[in-house]
Amino acid sequence: MRAAAPFAAAAIVLAALISAAPPGGALAASSSALSDEPIPLITEAEIARRRGEPAPRAGDPHDSTLSEKPTPLLTEEQEPKPTPPIFERGDKFLASGNITPGITLPTGAIWQPALWVFGDFRTTAGHFDNGAAESRQFQANRLDLFLNLKLTPTERVLLGISPLSDGNDHTGILHRSSTGTRFVNGLNPYITTLFFEGEFGEIFPNLDPDDTKSLDFGFAIGRQPLLFQEGIMINDTVDALGITRDTIVIPGLTPDMRATALVGWSNVHRDNNLRDRDAWLFGLFTETDLRKSTVNLDAAYVLSTNPNGGDGLYLGAAATQRIGLYNTSFRVNTSTAVNGRGPSPNNAVDDGVLLFSEVSRTETGSENIYYANAFWGIGNYSSAARDPTAGGPLGRTGILFAAPAVGLGGAALSNRADHVVGGALGYQMFFNHEKTQLTLELGGRKDTDGSNQGAVALGGQLLHALDNRSSVQLDAFISEGQNRTFGSGLRVELRTRF
Repeated sequence: MRAAAPFAAAAIVLAALISAAPPGGALAASSSALSDEPIPLITEAEIARRRGEPAPRAGDPHDSTLSEKPTPLLTEEQEPKPTPPIFERGDKFLASGNITPGITLPTGAIWQPALWVFGDFRTTAGHFDNGAAESRQFQANRLDLFLNLKLTPTERVLLGISPLSDGNDHTGILHRSSTGTRFVNGLNPYITTLFFEGEFGEIFPNLDPDDTKSLDFGFAIGRQPLLFQEGIMINDTVDALGITRDTIVIPGLTPDMRATALVGWSNVHRDNNLRDRDAWLFGLFTETDLRKSTVNLDAAYVLSTNPNGGDGLYLGAAATQRIGLYNTSFRVNTSTAVNGRGPSPNNAVDDGVLLFSEVSRTETGSENIYYANAFWGIGNYSSAARDPTAGGPLGRTGILFAAPAVGLGGAALSNRADHVVGGALGYQMFFNHEKTQLTLELGGRKDTDGSNQGAVALGGQLLHALDNRSSVQLDAFISEGQNRTFGSGLRVELRTRF
């Protein structure tokens, strides 16, 4: 009887609509029924007329009129060729052709091994003076080389080395007025990345030949890059095991939720960018697709007996969505020092809250982007894990706050989140069929603890693709602030991918 109630109610509503229909059988415009009459689309000319703008003409860049001339299909010779890595063995990278038969394992999985070697080399030179520390001139180099052993589309082994970089030291030359010119030795013979990732159900398909037992658990084990809360909570390369369950359906809430459980046992760097040899990292991270938003709820705990930094509890929540014409993201992250903070001024862990927001919009009629990012650091917020090259948790604010990936300089504005409020306004433009982009940004930060460390900066970044493998980047800024002199910086980088 209960199951029939909704159908009875629907019948009553339908009868009421029919009885209320005006003569001719057509329902009123205010009803929810669909009309049999087609609704004409609003043309661009009508939109322009309502806005008081001139109507678009045929041939305009944004004219919606379809061409009557057929466009021929590209032949195989005309199709753009993929840029291959420097070494390939087995199936080619992004290439067409037959797939190799592969090797059948006792588990039922079929592996089709392919070896790809790729990487990039970056060399940079510049001048850096943020007005708060001694100015410097530098030339630095970085080489990242990766060996990717693809077994299947879901299983692989990745090995990476950075032989010219040791932490935040990149091999090159550094000049300061007080110390003169010296060689920076960043030579590093150690492996920086080595992990295996795969999916349990794909490795053991014989356990579930009909795919009905929900054995699709992804996992990764080894030294791997971790990024959570867009790098605010965690941005580090850690020896860890992560297990992920994707496509979790919660009726009435979400058709897609992803959850990752993580444990890291080595190579954990604390908020001061220093390695804590005693630290263990535990975490549970979720991402849920709702009707109008994607929500992240994350929690991490760092366990350490190191006197330079004790245990820490870290929580994070984020919502990413589109509101009208604007892309928005709002984040709240907290840190709690459980039993020790480490030496000041840059504590390994401390108590604090970081509020962070991002708003952007694509300019109408172009690919250019406006953006406005803001933050408020309450107390001394600290991240659970931060790589030496990652800087502080505010690096995502903009180009003025981001730590350079290679170089012996720094960020125009501090990316630390201790007792501070600030943000950045920027405009990113694309030219030359998107081979060239220019970003202009105005940023600032102001202390909230009375330490008089406020600063503002104006900067820009020009990035141009020379070909499929090489690009050149130019960064420049000027700055001014409290208890500091006028600052300036200029940096040019050549990057080659292979």
